[in-house]
Amino acid sequence: MKPLRHRRHGAHRGLPLLPAAALLLLALLGPAIVPQDPFATDVAIGLQPPSAAHWFGTDQLGRDVLSRVIWATRLDMAIAFSAVLISAVAGNLVGATCGFLGGALDRWVGRLVDVLMAFPLFVVAMALVAALGNSVGSVIYATALINLPFYIRLSRAEVAVRRHASYVQAARLGGAGDARLLFGVLLPNVLPMLAVQVSLNLGWAILNGAGLSFIGLGVRPPTPEWGVLVGEGAQFILTGQWWVALFPGLALFAAVYAFTLAGDALRDRLDPRQRT
Repeated sequence: MKPLRHRRHGAHRGLPLLPAAALLLLALLGPAIVPQDPFATDVAIGLQPPSAAHWFGTDQLGRDVLSRVIWATRLDMAIAFSAVLISAVAGNLVGATCGFLGGALDRWVGRLVDVLMAFPLFVVAMALVAALGNSVGSVIYATALINLPFYIRLSRAEVAVRRHASYVQAARLGGAGDARLLFGVLLPNVLPMLAVQVSLNLGWAILNGAGLSFIGLGVRPPTPEWGVLVGEGAQFILTGQWWVALFPGLALFAAVYAFTLAGDALRDRLDPRQRT
């Protein structure tokens, strides 16, 4: 009986990853499974409530809200994953180098990170997008930049703790140079922590990108994007057309929640400090 219970417990541990996996599958297949053309307009059926023909209703131009929500999934996932990939790679390299070498470089980078985190990060992202211009690329770069401090601090702390460990000293005595110690010995031990941070950070990156589009920075209409859809539908809430903003908002909430669950599950599996 004990092995059976163990297998069941292991199966349940994978359940928190299913919502994020389903979301990624929807992003991959979205354009092929949308029930209607998300860009097709028909003012005659504008602002119709949810029905059998339009499950999520229609917007002010008669476009199918369900199709636009599904279509937007790929763009929001692409923005979030691109931004997090850039910040994770750059931040991990900078932080690991600082934690390994220490000295003046470590102090200056640490002060720079402190200064950056002293400002409201969303305001910094707004300023960057305004300076770079309204585009998907601007949203990606702005989101990546404001995420850098998290990865720099994480990798810096983890490498600084491990650089004097016995296995590092053994590798040094075996003839490994600084580059091999950093990239071949220390960084592989930091990757589990980095994976947890990435999964947790994806939800925040989605929310940040949607927030920029909601206030008119970044993605522009008529491109379907969750922040754009919520912004377009917000003006109709008081007049009773609640569905135009509700369903894109629910999709945004579901995405953030899915990656938060995935991050917690990965932390329980990969972080040795969470194990009992």
